[in-house]
Amino acid sequence: MSNTLDASGAGSDTPNLDFAGTTPYEDYVQADVLTHLQHLRSDDPGEMVFLVTTQVMELWFTVIVHEWETAAKALREDRIPVAMDALKRSLRELEALNASWRPLAQLTPGQFNAYRAALGEGSGFQSAMYRRMEFLLGEKSASMLVPHRGAPRVHAELEKALQEPSLYDEVLRLLARRGLPVPAAVLDRDLSQRYEPSPEVEAVWTSLYADPDAQLDLHRLGEVLTDVAELVWRWRNDHLVATRRAMGAKTGTGGSAGVTWLEKRATKNVFPELWTARSHV
Repeated sequence: MSNTLDASGAGSDTPNLDFAGTTPYEDYVQADVLTHLQHLRSDDPGEMVFLVTTQVMELWFTVIVHEWETAAKALREDRIPVAMDALKRSLRELEALNASWRPLAQLTPGQFNAYRAALGEGSGFQSAMYRRMEFLLGEKSASMLVPHRGAPRVHAELEKALQEPSLYDEVLRLLARRGLPVPAAVLDRDLSQRYEPSPEVEAVWTSLYADPDAQLDLHRLGEVLTDVAELVWRWRNDHLVATRRAMGAKTGTGGSAGVTWLEKRATKNVFPELWTARSHV
């Protein structure tokens, strides 16, 4: 903050309070926009925290997608330090995202039911930015574009993300360029399909972990990816627990299977060979 001059012309510790238009802070942060995006649909006072928490999650999704896309581009260009910086930042952001469950984690069924009807058919699986996160993790699914057909820009962004290499695809391409035997079937696979574990890729990670000093930067990359995977698993598990507590085994909003669907998601490993390779080291 810059100092102003008092009546005598001497310096003052009072910050500048007089601006011709909106404040520079408002111009940069757009706080007035953010704090007026809450349009409640019920009279229940608990709906506000549910809505704001969900909006905050969407902002964290946006930041994390930015970090992972930055990391993927850097890996494509063999700039491992840049990728590592982005991935490490995403760890702190994932921790903040996961902490977003805390305001909702102890909702009773009665508290959630007080405003649940206001959600209509709205459900978290419809989040386009979360879907981009999942695509970057290799969890591709063309069917998940269907809910966004009515939003051309969003649909186009998701279609682009579906066809592009995931973060893990870029990692495996890097390993191949470094002389490791990643099979052609993995490198040349249909990128619009979900990544499936490969025994050969598992063997590559096993070799890197068995002799970490041989290519230490790749070993360290594997560890930060494992950190990412662990926090994604915690996100999914926290979502499961919060949902189970608030609504039990009832059908989810939007017609989803609710807890049953989340249970299946919570059992899936991100970057699977990084986990299975540990059994062979």
